[in-house]
Amino acid sequence: MPIVLTVLAALSLSACGGSKVTPEQRDKAIAAFATVQKVFQHPRCQNCHIPGDQPLQFDAGIPHAMGVVRGPDGKGAAGLPCSTCHGEANLPASYGVNAPPGAPHWALPPPDHKMAWIGLPAPKLCEMIKDKRSNGGRDFAALIKHVSEDKLVLWGWEPGGERKPVSVPHPEFVEAFKTWAQADGPCPAS
Repeated sequence: MPIVLTVLAALSLSACGGSKVTPEQRDKAIAAFATVQKVFQHPRCQNCHIPGDQPLQFDAGIPHAMGVVRGPDGKGAAGLPCSTCHGEANLPASYGVNAPPGAPHWALPPPDHKMAWIGLPAPKLCEMIKDKRSNGGRDFAALIKHVSEDKLVLWGWEPGGERKPVSVPHPEFVEAFKTWAQADGPCPAS
């Protein structure tokens, strides 16, 4: 009987240990994270992932006009929700190049998990993305789904007007994100 218990204990410990990531997989994942960082710190993403409460605009990241603020749920202040100007889709080109962009559920992250990454070095950005306390409670599977399918995230590649889309093609970004996540999200050294 003690041998059976020893085998069962060994099996349960190996099951709890998670996947074993080889040094080569870790290196590949850290290299993939450089692509993730490039996307997350592109103006299309970081203009809404802000440390304060006023979103930014344009590639220069200037404070949003008209006193727009995050609000208690990330959807703007009482009386001036984001949806006042930002609809479910970009407006037609006939509205002009500076017409307010749009995508489903246009909003900032809520104040309890701002996910602010402007200027963060790679190691800190990496840790923030993985931290469920700052990422809205998402595990790797939920993060992959978010960056792959969320309509507001996808807007970054089709921003309308004269806005520059995210510079990394979306499929390449998702593949890099998966490579990083599937190796348990190793963070680069500082």
